[in-house]
Amino acid sequence: GFYTSPHLHTFRERIRVNGELIAQAEVVRLLAECRAAIEAVPGITTFEIITVLALLHFAQQRVDWVVLEVGLGGRLDATNVVTPAVSVITPISLEHTALLGNTLAEIAREKAGIIKPGVPVVVAPQKPEALAAIAAVAAQQHAPLTPVGQAWTWHSQTDRLDGQRFAVQSPLNPWGADPLTTLRTPLLGAHQLANATTALAACALLAGQGEPISAHTLRRGLAE
Repeated sequence: GFYTSPHLHTFRERIRVNGELIAQAEVVRLLAECRAAIEAVPGITTFEIITVLALLHFAQQRVDWVVLEVGLGGRLDATNVVTPAVSVITPISLEHTALLGNTLAEIAREKAGIIKPGVPVVVAPQKPEALAAIAAVAAQQHAPLTPVGQAWTWHSQTDRLDGQRFAVQSPLNPWGADPLTTLRTPLLGAHQLANATTALAACALLAGQGEPISAHTLRRGLAE
């Protein structure tokens, strides 16, 4: 399952299973199923409703895994009802300051609200004040912290208009060095290599939990 926001062309992009957008008829059916519960909650937000529809859809489809993107912040986000196998925090900047705080540290603490007791967390490269705030929350929650850029590093090999080739190194890599020496992504920009490495670090933690994630699967996923 895949849950993200916002959408670009159709609302259905927000909820997918095996890459397929949720059907229009399914959205209508789920909304009808949830209508009484939704109307019983005064002040419920649109994002909260969509999150309910997504989680119910994934449950009914019996998905094995869900990539669940936080909507805003983290600590008070609707998605934070879920206890994940791995938490991932991407680069933090000054955004939504009226709601999240006026400094990187304040925003980072809100984002770090997704960290659950004992659940490992992968952190993309951050400004020092943001990383320090996240690390403090992780320590309070006894959640193992994997900082990308330190525990996992990468370097660019080629950078063309049709994509990038790069290599990733980490002592925590469970697949061996060779599979990660010639990776490819069609996404452009140096920041996408940091994003890809962050995704690899999260997959490594899942593999360490016994999930059969192969190097071939990783390479194919990044290349798409």
